[in-house]
Amino acid sequence: MSDRLPILLAHSPDPDDAFMWWPLIGIDGGPPAIDTGRFAFRTVPDDIESLNRRAEQAEFDVTAISCAQYARVARDYALTACGASVGDGYGPKLVARGPMATEEIAARGLRVAVPGERTTAFLVASLMIGPGRFAPVPMPFDEILEAVADGRCDAGVVIHEGQLTFETHGLHLVADLGAWWTARTGLPLPLGANAIRRDLDDRFGAGTLEEVTTILARSVEHALDHRDASVAYAMGFARGLTTELADRFVSMYVNHWTLDYGPRGRAAVRRLLEEAADAGLGPRLDEVAFVAADAS
Repeated sequence: MSDRLPILLAHSPDPDDAFMWWPLIGIDGGPPAIDTGRFAFRTVPDDIESLNRRAEQAEFDVTAISCAQYARVARDYALTACGASVGDGYGPKLVARGPMATEEIAARGLRVAVPGERTTAFLVASLMIGPGRFAPVPMPFDEILEAVADGRCDAGVVIHEGQLTFETHGLHLVADLGAWWTARTGLPLPLGANAIRRDLDDRFGAGTLEEVTTILARSVEHALDHRDASVAYAMGFARGLTTELADRFVSMYVNHWTLDYGPRGRAAVRRLLEEAADAGLGPRLDEVAFVAADAS
């Protein structure tokens, strides 16, 4: 493996990312489960908002980012057509200790815990409630439920497994951001994207971007085809979820959208970034660069 070219891949520390990328590195010290060609992959898990910040420094060859972050890092990164987390009629949840309307949050400028101001969850919450109409309180995603439950924040936007477990903390659903987005736009909500450094072709030869993306797509395919092994590995990132809940969460965010955005998924990414720019919540981007896998 030492003569292979290193690819540093960063992902969020949640079951769906772990599920789809383990074939690149193998399990328990074993070899990769798929042919990684001339590359040796190393994975780095980190909080999504940390990855958003680190992408601004182009720290990783391949990295998970929030779709909302892409316009800020587009100079250095393209988006791989595979590896995305897309909510089709569902997504992050806005929750509170008791029944509450989004109009109340806006009218009173309430404190809302968010998993970072670069995240898609924060962007869509801002579009729904109104930009600047609430007081965001950024914090690690896994602290949000407790912050709302103990009254430090009036409401919170939960991502990852919190979408399935918020009721066990005694919290109430205010709004499903993905349902709101789909009802408003007719499109799925692109939450997490997989970004690849544009300079890989310069570093490793023409065609490297497509070559690496093709390997990534094969990893997702292998994970889906070997679901039991993939879920078992993902349980190491499940933070107390039962296997049943972890499998349910993976099903929500590793599916046909993850294999390829397709035309609707690409349109959804463009729409999200356009709305961010229109609302003054992100820079305007003329073109979204997608790298597709080799279909042969």
